[in-house]
Amino acid sequence: MFDIVHKNKRLVQIVLAAIVLPFTFWGLDSYRRSGNVEAPASVNGTKITKQEFENALRQQQDRLRQMLGANIDTAMLNNSEMRRSVMDNLIAQRMLLIRAKANGFVVTDEQMAQIIRGIDAFQDNGSFDKKRYESALASKNMSPLMFEARLRDELLGQQMRDAYAQNGFASNGVADSIIRLNEQQRMINVSSVSLQPFLAQAKVDDAAIKKYYEQNQKEFQSPEQAKVEYVKLSVGNLLGKAEVTTEEMRKYYDEHQKDFGTLEERQASHILITVAPAASQAERDAAKAKAEQLLQQSRENPARFAELAKLNSQDTGSATKGGDLGFFGRGMMVKPFDEAAFALKQGEISGLVKSDFGYHIIKLLEIKPAKLLSFDEAREGVANKLRQQKAIDMFAELAEKFSNTVYEQSDTLKPAASLAGVKVEQSGWLVNGVAADEPWTAKMLQAIFNDEVVKNKRNTAAIEVAANTLVAARVLEYKPAAVRALDEVQEAIRQKLLRQQALELAAKQGKTLLEQLQRGDKPALNWVAVQPVTRAKHGSLDKELVRKIFQADATKLPQYVGTETSQDGYLLVRIDAIQEGEKPDDAKRASYAKQLRQMTGEEIFRAYQADIRQQATIKVNLPESAPKDETAQP
Repeated sequence: MFDIVHKNKRLVQIVLAAIVLPFTFWGLDSYRRSGNVEAPASVNGTKITKQEFENALRQQQDRLRQMLGANIDTAMLNNSEMRRSVMDNLIAQRMLLIRAKANGFVVTDEQMAQIIRGIDAFQDNGSFDKKRYESALASKNMSPLMFEARLRDELLGQQMRDAYAQNGFASNGVADSIIRLNEQQRMINVSSVSLQPFLAQAKVDDAAIKKYYEQNQKEFQSPEQAKVEYVKLSVGNLLGKAEVTTEEMRKYYDEHQKDFGTLEERQASHILITVAPAASQAERDAAKAKAEQLLQQSRENPARFAELAKLNSQDTGSATKGGDLGFFGRGMMVKPFDEAAFALKQGEISGLVKSDFGYHIIKLLEIKPAKLLSFDEAREGVANKLRQQKAIDMFAELAEKFSNTVYEQSDTLKPAASLAGVKVEQSGWLVNGVAADEPWTAKMLQAIFNDEVVKNKRNTAAIEVAANTLVAARVLEYKPAAVRALDEVQEAIRQKLLRQQALELAAKQGKTLLEQLQRGDKPALNWVAVQPVTRAKHGSLDKELVRKIFQADATKLPQYVGTETSQDGYLLVRIDAIQEGEKPDDAKRASYAKQLRQMTGEEIFRAYQADIRQQATIKVNLPESAPKDETAQP
């Protein structure tokens, strides 16, 4: 129970990501009920809200941008296929959560507390820090209620996954067969038929170049580009204007004492005698009697408390440590345990404490008293906090005026710059669809390359490009998307076609040589030194060639295979010998069996998901694409 953090490291990583990424996949009932917008989907009557879907879509888009960078095709970010994929993922997760609850899976408050206490981001010097916990969540616009509801849902979903995915099957015979196949080595020589000698034979005329150009126009299209001037209104720009007096700092310090130190923490050990929720009265009485006996023994000889915990406590996570639970603050344990622990004096042993888990006997080991910074020590932090808050207030007051000024005086940005107290800046060439760092986000580029903005030289709307940051832009220079002239690209086309011809000639020669080798002829070839390959380790050889190597008949050697390569021409392989791997020991067999069980378990889980989807009542009302933002000014 108390070792749940160690048993759920993957889950902790997922939940930790929740304070870095936007709140998306697992929703809250209160979160789901927000707004009256028609839900785009429902599963067995449980709605998936528009907000949940849009957040999930945005997160997937952000992942793709990070992966592909400047190479991304923005058309793929909001097409129907992408939207359906995101919705399918949400539906699968919602079905899993519904089934977990229907099957009686539960997550207790004590399990929740243990996981949260074990997350490094919420700790200070190895101990849970409630202030840091609340601050980390607040920075991502999440309340503890929202975060903990998501954590509970993640735990429920994980329990359902584990129930299937951890029950895969693999016999030792299957494991041995896989090991043999995976570790068998084939000793090979390779010889390449290079395209270089064939380049001199390749010929490309102007007609072929023109034909290729006309049939591949997209390959030679330069993207839409623009240079803009822009104005930014941000909290960062307003910090210098935010003045804070000593009286304001003192007042804030006096009213927020708890923010300038650490709250009291306590270290306790416990002995737990568990009682199942469905236990009979006789079982409850027996558990209580055993707990009372242990309580008497611990009070008669307090020095034996750790020994008694190791021998008798049914909390497997802490029993091996003599019942030690480490340091914790108020509210981190279930209520009865929390109240008892914080009522004890150091070294004191409690009476029996009844919780949902059973009977606890608690010994208080140490108290870390609350510590408070002096005003002088806290002064700089208070000043920064108040300055930040004043800048945010100034931003909130100016944001609407800024947006209105950009809109009402849509032929110039100077009034908006004057209002924000900043200069009008200029960009380099921006490429439509190629988002970069703030302020050139995808939404900002969509606003800039709007027809009204480009053709009528209007300001864009004030676009939120980051938290508390608005940007408005105006096009200075514009280059429409256009196909580059044939004269510009004909030499590149010529070289490409010459290379294609040379590759074809090299491949033809390579196939002829392979036929000769397979007939038993011995053409003069330059074979490189023997090298061993396995199915898993094959150096620079591509997977298709490796597949051919291991499909070749090993009963009569040598054997020959070959394949075309885009980089060189044609590659010939001679298989000279087969070497079986060593007989697997128990450790290796166990490792392979574990992987096989995981694979079969995942297949079982996927089959289960497909089955519950067939049985579920799913309604989807998802538009094929999102409406475009109205970002141009009239």
